[in-house]
Amino acid sequence: MIATRFAPSPTGRLHIGNIRTALHSWLWAKKHDGRFLLRIDDTDPERSTEAFVEAIRTDLDWMGLSRDGEVRQSERFALYNAQFHRLQAAGRVYACYETPEELDLRRKVLLGRGLPPIYERPAPDALPPADREPHWRFKLDHDEPLAWVDLVRGPQAFNAQLVSDPVVRRADGSWLYLLPSVIDDIDMGITHVVRGEDHVSNTAVQLQMFSALGAVAPEFAHEALLVGTEGKLSKRLGSLDCDALRADGMEPLAVAALLARLGTSDSVEPVREIAPLIEGIDFSRFGRAPARFDIAELETLNAKMVHQMPFATVAERLPVGMGEAAWTAIRPNLTKLADVADWWQVITGPLQTSIAAEDANFLAAAATVAAELDWTDDPWRAMTTALKADSGRAGKSLFQPLRRALTGIDHGPDMATLLPLIGRDEAIRRLTG
Repeated sequence: MIATRFAPSPTGRLHIGNIRTALHSWLWAKKHDGRFLLRIDDTDPERSTEAFVEAIRTDLDWMGLSRDGEVRQSERFALYNAQFHRLQAAGRVYACYETPEELDLRRKVLLGRGLPPIYERPAPDALPPADREPHWRFKLDHDEPLAWVDLVRGPQAFNAQLVSDPVVRRADGSWLYLLPSVIDDIDMGITHVVRGEDHVSNTAVQLQMFSALGAVAPEFAHEALLVGTEGKLSKRLGSLDCDALRADGMEPLAVAALLARLGTSDSVEPVREIAPLIEGIDFSRFGRAPARFDIAELETLNAKMVHQMPFATVAERLPVGMGEAAWTAIRPNLTKLADVADWWQVITGPLQTSIAAEDANFLAAAATVAAELDWTDDPWRAMTTALKADSGRAGKSLFQPLRRALTGIDHGPDMATLLPLIGRDEAIRRLTG
């Protein structure tokens, strides 16, 4: 069974790049009737908080990304220890004692000699310092190729002899990312890993970790990172989280519709449900160029999707008493659903309007006409037709004072649909000021 995972660290809020990774992992699992799992990478107790764990769950729920299971790395140390000792017994992890300063000096010496700054393994007979606890490195097999076919980037290859043995465990016994992630992917049955292109070098060394533990590595999709419209990752983009998107009135389905296509040549289009996004996910269609995220594009897409929303979809989110006729009238003027309350007040009131002195007599006449109309048959057309004949006004001088008196603004929904919703008595009250 296809299985994907999303593995955030609970050290902050999910930003737009994290959301994209989670979405693509979820879409891939759903497309193949597979499983989507959440792994909380909380091995850093000083920076990880339960508040951020809950925020991650809340954000995934808001996006509609249901999970088929959840694990926490902080509860899996026994598993990591067992597999670490297995690698230790096989000679695939070894103790190291250098300080950061000593390693930095070694790198500088190698660079000065025109050599790549690759970690030099200690001699087999080297004695460990008596006053230091070791940190641990994974021993790469220099004869085993570091190669795979990436679902996004195509064939990838690294020369193992030009890659340093990676540190997998610190001197205090705490874990770095690389080895626990591999152990988890094996234990959780992960078949596909979706992550950013900044993890490509990690994948190269992790492939040998899978092999050393007797497991087949998952397939990998390393996606190009998101950039802002100005061509680099902006602070605005880097901190754009679900709270900010919710506060801006973005619909989660609009966020999904944009992120599902961003980085491909496929057009970004409004959708009414998630199904076409599931069907359309294809990592081979994602390019290697940075994917540009534009909040203005999201806002435009959001408005288009709001304009398509049927009443049944939004009924529970509308103001009390608002029916389908009002929704149909107001919907084309919305950029976000949160704006609907303002338009509902335009219909129901209370509404304070001002009447210009030069329009007072005209609007008084309009109130008289409104009182005599048959409100069951297009009262707006009947009112304006009568007023045009009586006043001689036409065009803007006819329609604008009426709209301003009846709604308080100079633009908005078609008055032919709005006026019946306002109603006879309220319309007369507004026209008379």
